[in-house]
Amino acid sequence: MEMNKLLNIFIPPLTIILLVFILPPFLIFKLLWSIWRSVFKENVAGKVVLITGASSGIGEHLAYEYGKRGARLALVARRTDRLQKVAGRARELGSPDVIVITADVSKLQDSKRFVDETVNHFGQLDHLVNNAGILNSQTFEGISDISKFVTFMDTNFWGSVYGTHFALPHLRKSKGKIVVMSSAAGWLCPPRATIYTASKAAQIGLFESLRVELGPEIGVTIVTPGFVESEMTQALQTQAAKGKLRFLKDEPTDVCAKAIVESSFRRDMYLTEPLWVKSLFPLKFLYPQVLDWVSYWLTIQNEEKVLG
Repeated sequence: MEMNKLLNIFIPPLTIILLVFILPPFLIFKLLWSIWRSVFKENVAGKVVLITGASSGIGEHLAYEYGKRGARLALVARRTDRLQKVAGRARELGSPDVIVITADVSKLQDSKRFVDETVNHFGQLDHLVNNAGILNSQTFEGISDISKFVTFMDTNFWGSVYGTHFALPHLRKSKGKIVVMSSAAGWLCPPRATIYTASKAAQIGLFESLRVELGPEIGVTIVTPGFVESEMTQALQTQAAKGKLRFLKDEPTDVCAKAIVESSFRRDMYLTEPLWVKSLFPLKFLYPQVLDWVSYWLTIQNEEKVLG
């Protein structure tokens, strides 16, 4: 009998047995370990944090949260005027030194430049926060010029890859951390966001693999926000979806940012905000047909009725 046939017979029941006997003690250990890390969490006072997409939304409030804790900041985005305002507020909240770098994360040379400028100014780099991203809300069939959507992969995927590549040598010296602002869409795969979802799924896959390569030397926290207030999500929420999701309230951006910073201090592997969105993860794998039908009913079918 072929090896694969043998594995098909023995691996599934063995997996169930392991889940039954190993999962409970593992969850207890995980809880105790989380409590330990919460008590003895990192102090970032004086450390250097580089945040991309820091001109608004979650990136802006991450700057404030790190600033409150005394971190020195390098803020990166394309809008210099907005960055200057964020930098001023971060200084008021307690950051001893903030620099502003105008750059486009989707450009290789820009990414190298903002990492180099950060290290040249501060002499070190302790946290890299890959926050910059763009969002769309459109059906795949409704895209008239598919070539325009290359920018989503350039920004959401390559925009985090470039900065990480150039930052890694400096993060190794400081035994630092990488925070990746992905999206629950990367594993939930909602409709009307096909290209965005693909870019975020690629981002999650890369940083999960990279985390194994780096080992314990550099922490990697992958953040998958769901319903969170931001400049992007407010602009792109469709009226059709809101009609049936009116009972949902987006989590305030500052609440999400605080949770992200605390999670990075604990060296969490993953963080989903708001927390209830995480419950959809097992549903995705246990009942994919149900979740697909609900997603269709809340968005596509509802739109068809409105347009029809």
